[in-house]
Parts: sequence; C-alpha cells; structure tokens
Amino acid sequence: MNPPKPVVVITDWTFPDLRVEEEIINAREVDLQARQCKTESELISLCAGADAVITQFARVNANVISAMRKARVIVRYGVGVDNVDLEKARERGIPVCNVPDYCIDEVADHTLAFILAATRQTVTHANHLRAGKWGLATPLMAMKALRDLTVGVIGFGRIGREVVKRLIPFRCAVDVYDPVASSAEIEKLDARPASFEKLLREADIITLHCPSTQQTRRLMNKAAFAQVKQGAIFINVGRGDLVDSDALISALGSGQLGGAALDVFDPEPIPPDHPILTLPNVILSPHIASCSVPAVRKLRESAARIALAALRGETLQTVANGVK
Repeated sequence: MNPPKPVVVITDWTFPDLRVEEEIINAREVDLQARQCKTESELISLCAGADAVITQFARVNANVISAMRKARVIVRYGVGVDNVDLEKARERGIPVCNVPDYCIDEVADHTLAFILAATRQTVTHANHLRAGKWGLATPLMAMKALRDLTVGVIGFGRIGREVVKRLIPFRCAVDVYDPVASSAEIEKLDARPASFEKLLREADIITLHCPSTQQTRRLMNKAAFAQVKQGAIFINVGRGDLVDSDALISALGSGQLGGAALDVFDPEPIPPDHPILTLPNVILSPHIASCSVPAVRKLRESAARIALAALRGETLQTVANGVK
C-alpha cells in the first residue's frame, strides 16, 4: 500500500484560478487542496492535516496554528507576514516564509507615481476638467517641484532603497530613517541618514516602507503627526496598521498634513462610509501597488516552490520567524 501523498493547502487567494500552483505542486506527487476560507473554523479544518500551508490574507492566528498536526511550513503570498502569528509558529517549530524579492519595482514605481500625483495635483485637475472647469483647481502653492522639496523615506529595505534611487534624479533632498541601516549604506545612494524626529520635522513628503511589526504598528500616530512639517504630504504603500487612521484623518482635516496618497489602510477594505473617502486632498488605490503580470506570477511560483522545498526537507531561504 502506497503511503498517502503530502498535502499542501491554500487558505485563500485573489487570483482568477490556481493553475500556476497546480502546475508546480500537482506534478510532484503532492495533493493540493484549496479553499477560500472566511472563518477561523474553516481555516482550522483545512490546515489541521496539512504538510504545508500557503496563505494570502487569511488570519492564521494562534488557534489555527495550534491545530496544525504536521505542518512543515507556512508560506505567505507576499512580503509582509503580519497575518500570521509568528510567535505561535515559532513555538510550534513551524517556519513562516515570505517572498521578499517580489514586486520591488512595482511598489517603488507606485510610490513615485503617488509622489508626483500629489505634488503636481494631477488627480485634482483631472476631476476639475471632468466637471467642465478650466485652469488651476488648487492654490498655486499646492503645485510643487520635487527639486525644491525634502522627501523623508522611512525604511531602507529592498523597496525603500529603490524609492531612493528613483528620487535622486529628481534633484530633491532625500532623508532616510531606518534604525538597522548604517549611515554608510544610506549615503552610498546620495541620501542623508536622519533620526525619526528630524525626518518628521523637516520632510515635505513622508513615505513609509517598513514592515508591520510590534515596533512599527501605529508608528505614525497622533504624536508623530503633531511633529510633521505643516502641510507635508504623507504616502503609505506599506501596511495600513503602520498608521493610526483616526490620527491621520485628524491631521488631514486640520491642515497639519497637506495631503496623502494611500495604497493601504486600516481597516481593509475601506468601509464605504469611512471619512477618508470624502477628503479631497487624499489619493487612494485599493492595495494594488504590487500588481503586474510578471510580479504576480513570480509570487505564485515562489510560494509553491517554497512549500515543496519544505516537504523535501531542504533549507528554506526566506524564513521570517527564525525557525530553522
């Protein structure tokens, strides 16, 4: 009698189908099971007997992980792993892996698009024209050139570095805050190392590129927004929970912030009656900064291959919770 095939489960996905994963996993004598899990009980039922778990946005919490009887890996479709309880997985000896080299250029490009849209007021003027009006839709002082501005980049990982590389040719000053990056690394890209407080005080534009961790959640809160330069523009393509949403809305309403451009928010999806949707000085996109055909394919192929590597007992290269 043949032993049962190892089981890889996919808890949720936003792709049209799972053909990419099926081509990789089913060809390896592995049983692929997938379900669009909406509740904790559905996740527990699906994951309990899995040898490998691939997840996108489902909350793989302590209860779900505790129910896993033989999981050898949890793989996140994405860079961030904030929907997985890393400590519980560590306690159970289950490595949590991500795909850290996916969508770097896409998110960096989206950041620059947001910065240019906010400084050149492109969305406001498009809406102005559609309403049958001509001429400036904003005060002249809202029209800015990057060469006259200081951009503060919070986080100097893969994406933060690419954002800096894109900004330097626009001749703006670039300040970087990252407590684990050396001054030499930052200066090598012609940027300036700065403390968090100095960056808040002096930046005309602030853009977030740090992961969501216990240390960074609500990094931008009421106290932080109170320190920003009057009229600064705030960009977030990182994670919604890096920001206290109420404090952000208050800063936008008071004029402490001159505008914002957000690809992420807390909560997501944004409720239809949320005040952020009514503010004229905010540009929004629905968590799509990472999107392109090549990036999404790379993400899916990488997640499937990490799961298979764990089943084969290979050393995993992208472990986010320290489990070897």
